[in-house]
Amino acid sequence: MATTDAGREPGTTTKARLWTPERRGPTVGIVLLVTLLAFENMGVSTAMPRMVAELDGNDLYAWPFLAFLAASVIATVLSGRLSDRRGPRPSLLIGPALFLVGLVVAGLAQDMPQLLLGRVLQGLGGGAQVVAVYVLIGLVYPERDRPAVFGLLSSAWVVPSLVGPAVSGWLTEALSWRWVFLGLAPFVLLAVLLVVPVLGRLPAHRPDPTRRRGLPLAALGAGTGVAALSWAAQHPTGVNLVIGLVGLGVLVPALAVLLPKGTLRARPGLPATILARGLLAGSFFAAEAFIPLTLTSVHGYSAIAAGIPLTVSALGWTAGSWWQSRKPDIPRATLVRWGFLLNAAGVAGVTLVAPSWGPAFLTPVLWAVAGAGMGMAMSSLSVLTLAASTDVDRGFNSAALQISDMLGSALLIGLGGVLVGAFASARAPTAGVVPFDLLMAAVAVLGAVLARRLGRATLVD
Repeated sequence: MATTDAGREPGTTTKARLWTPERRGPTVGIVLLVTLLAFENMGVSTAMPRMVAELDGNDLYAWPFLAFLAASVIATVLSGRLSDRRGPRPSLLIGPALFLVGLVVAGLAQDMPQLLLGRVLQGLGGGAQVVAVYVLIGLVYPERDRPAVFGLLSSAWVVPSLVGPAVSGWLTEALSWRWVFLGLAPFVLLAVLLVVPVLGRLPAHRPDPTRRRGLPLAALGAGTGVAALSWAAQHPTGVNLVIGLVGLGVLVPALAVLLPKGTLRARPGLPATILARGLLAGSFFAAEAFIPLTLTSVHGYSAIAAGIPLTVSALGWTAGSWWQSRKPDIPRATLVRWGFLLNAAGVAGVTLVAPSWGPAFLTPVLWAVAGAGMGMAMSSLSVLTLAASTDVDRGFNSAALQISDMLGSALLIGLGGVLVGAFASARAPTAGVVPFDLLMAAVAVLGAVLARRLGRATLVD
């Protein structure tokens, strides 16, 4: 398996090339792995109130999320380094195994410490395998076919987004919240069985000859810092503000080790690409975090109705990613710019929904527009990152991309929490949401401007 198109059959479509005999295994395996991560992500939030209540852990409600997040950050970094030194095989074996054990531990939890242990194992497994999947894509699929691969991975979120919360809710009510975890375990095992034969056919890996000093310590600092910032964002008090600042102080030096040099200065090429990913994820997910709050508190929507824009957004995301996968001749930087602008339009549009007189009925349409922009730009930024990577640094760069995602979302969601807490309240959030959404729209416009500094923008045959 190589990243050239030697032997491509004339007239074969890009989509068909993903399902040729030599690529069918990795395609099915990575799609299934991503789908399972998506189901876990969408289902846990629905079941969390019941599980923490049953385990007498209401005072620790945020910790299962934070434990997963911190462990994911640490595993992302370490998996990237391991992939550069030994290829994606170890992470694609260890990651799903840890995730599987975490599902079982959490599903059988008798108290909160055991649940938190399960969530840590899930975070370690999820972070490890996501980076390894990116590295595998770089090894197996030619550059021109990668937009279609990332489009397929975006599609893997559709069914979990549509039915995940409902299935999780039904399992929680009809059987037990434990089946939200235990029910996924057999499918994780199936995914591993599909991926293992592929790993044996991978080309020999050329190890990274460079020494990246301080990665384990930086990974620990990043995990701690992101968790502290997220905790402060979810609990905006004076003491927790100090915790957030300490977390930021730990995180900043860690980023100097974990991100390509020049990332925070938007140096042209790969650094600007990594930074753009954080701005894109942050502006979208930060604005999205306050949409259900606005619809329920300001417009009186039910929790189910308030979640509809998020579901429609997932469909828009898939549509945007699917469309970009069919346009390999459009420069990726152009698609990123269009994606940022669509995101900016959607975020700016939901600003109008924040007041009580706002057209709340337009929220699904506006958020579908933002979702389409995300699908277009997210996939393109992934393609650009792999295009700027080699066999010896593909893991490091893929890990940096994921770190930028997590950090951008954590920081900007935290900022939104501060603004709503300072100028409004959860019962009447309008005064905080309006300026925050306008700020997020400005961040998205900044990302569109930054697109001029991105890496290689065209795909090769």
